[in-house]
Amino acid sequence: MVKKVYRFLKKLMLYFLISSFVLTLIYRFVPPPFTYLMLQRLVEQKIDGESFKLKKDWVDIEHISPYLVRAVIASEDQHFNEHWGFDLEALQKAYQHNQKSKKVKGGSTISQQVAKNVFLWPGRSYIRKGLEAYFTILIEITWSKKRIMEIYLNEIEMGNGIYGAEAAAQQYFHKPAKSLSKRESALIAAVLPNPIKWSPANPNAYIQRREYRILRAMRYVGKPEYLR
Repeated sequence: MVKKVYRFLKKLMLYFLISSFVLTLIYRFVPPPFTYLMLQRLVEQKIDGESFKLKKDWVDIEHISPYLVRAVIASEDQHFNEHWGFDLEALQKAYQHNQKSKKVKGGSTISQQVAKNVFLWPGRSYIRKGLEAYFTILIEITWSKKRIMEIYLNEIEMGNGIYGAEAAAQQYFHKPAKSLSKRESALIAAVLPNPIKWSPANPNAYIQRREYRILRAMRYVGKPEYLR
């Protein structure tokens, strides 16, 4: 009985490793069609009695403003272009902050967020965090930084039923993502911690302060090589 269970678990693990690797390779070339978070939000909309809302329009990174790329790096992951998927310094700072404050601060990189958004579900369990680390390593090995950023800017939640840079640019500023200004890009990046609560088109004082900090940080974020 024990041997049968062991063989089953071994086959299951092998299947997971092969299928996850194949899926990651596919997404290196093909846009991810849907995410767990999108499905979750649709269910929440239905429960709240709202009509279904899902706006998502994939565009290649060449059709996204370089300002937005720099803004999300400045806001979310300033070492994105250098690290291998994990920012140990940011993780240490987040841990020290969380030891002293009730307000939990994350230290996830853009690569980790992509791993979570594309392959997994929201949550803080040890199992999900372990899978997040696995997929983070996998995409760092198989995808370029350009591809990671491209998928991030097309899949991330940017409002209620709004996903990706193109949908956000059209919704909030009535223009394509390629035409976003530096300030508009900073405003979009400023609301990413909670895009359901905040809006870049109607920023409150807190978001405006975040916007100014992001604009200052963008001065030190050079144009990534993959945009040159």
